[in-house]
Amino acid sequence: MGGGAETHGMSSPGRASPAVPPPPAEPDGEATRAAGPSREDELVPFRVAVSEAAVEDLKRRLAQTRWPGELPGEGWRRGVPIDYLRGLADHWRSRYDWRRFERELNRYPQFITTIDGQKVHFLYVRSPEADATPLMLIHGWPGSVVEFMDLIGPLSDPRAHGGDPADAFHLVIPSIPGHAFSRPLSAPGWNRRRIATAFAVLMGRLGYDRYGVQGGDEGAFLGPEMGRVDPRHVVGVHVNALVQIPSVAQILLGLVTFTPAERKRLARFKHYRDDMMGYAQIQGTRPNTLAYGLTDSPVGHLAWIVEKFKEWVDPAAKLPEDAIDRDRILTNVSVNWFTATAGSSANLYYESLHDPAENKPKRRNRVPTGVAVSLTQDVTIRRWAERENNIVQWTEFDRGGHFAALEVPAFLIADMRKFFRQVLRPATVPARRRRTAVPAVHARSSIWKHPPHAPGA
Repeated sequence: MGGGAETHGMSSPGRASPAVPPPPAEPDGEATRAAGPSREDELVPFRVAVSEAAVEDLKRRLAQTRWPGELPGEGWRRGVPIDYLRGLADHWRSRYDWRRFERELNRYPQFITTIDGQKVHFLYVRSPEADATPLMLIHGWPGSVVEFMDLIGPLSDPRAHGGDPADAFHLVIPSIPGHAFSRPLSAPGWNRRRIATAFAVLMGRLGYDRYGVQGGDEGAFLGPEMGRVDPRHVVGVHVNALVQIPSVAQILLGLVTFTPAERKRLARFKHYRDDMMGYAQIQGTRPNTLAYGLTDSPVGHLAWIVEKFKEWVDPAAKLPEDAIDRDRILTNVSVNWFTATAGSSANLYYESLHDPAENKPKRRNRVPTGVAVSLTQDVTIRRWAERENNIVQWTEFDRGGHFAALEVPAFLIADMRKFFRQVLRPATVPARRRRTAVPAVHARSSIWKHPPHAPGA
């Protein structure tokens, strides 16, 4: 593992020529395994196969919800309003079609493998373009692999979607340990560095010597961390919803002078800390206690997640479904409900809050990094982000919020393509192409013609 990675018992991956794993078999349950002794490095074909009994149980629980009272006239100020949640829960119970989205997920090859004792689920979508660039996509919380459903086709097969085949990617889309199908969580200690190391092992296990990473929310922490633990093999990291700002002490003591734009982002972060951070404190301190209610009550689970969609999408959206398709939101909620991973996914907040390394200066991620910044929701300040990352592209977009892959997929695809063209083909891409505007979103972009550090430098 390059860069002195901490492997937590994981061996450094061999880098062979990438091979296409066998297609998934039809399972009796969720995963099928060939007869004989298992090996930790084997790839077990996987299909999502939720039982009809589980689907009916969800509908029964929704129908039997015991609803609380509500103060009049408060709207969303104290949380999710009851009238809205009743309507959404009724749609989930009577009109939402889980089987339709289960079939959509199962269109793509999926596998389970074991790394450092932890089961890791991932989608593995090989491009029809043989020389495509391997790319890992990392979701966040309260997300899942569902976040990337609208990106898979254009990224893996741009030729079929009116794009340039030179922009094709072989996609590896894992579920973060403890989230969705990467369950159960095997042990305490699955912090960001350990997860990033496991994901680097996964890419090596697939035989990839050079690969890119993209992530949002939690993925925006894990992507740069992969650049630190595996710089010899990561060619570029692209992130959205990055959070890098001065410390509270620097802000309160007036140690830094800020521009008006930076002050606006700091005010946004202050509002988050003052009025929107309760969920993080609970997940970061008592995830087990929270898990009982969220695992037993689908309406409780729905409220916990849909509140984050409401607060983090583009503020121009009156309701979450004004920014993201309602059924896409419910698919994300359903994946977490059926896998009963509300508690184990919250554990990453606990690990992050209690990991001493999170409060220490990080070794700089020297891998070329691109950052997409929402002007409606993000708080990152570039000069702080540059202290920890080798930023070679910075794009600000004024429509869409925290969930770029779900809210503005066309923008995110275009920004990723632009970034990886620079990283992979800096001397051959015409300047006019590097500055091509991203579609449907007003964006301001900054990019260096020649990245100051090559991969692994």
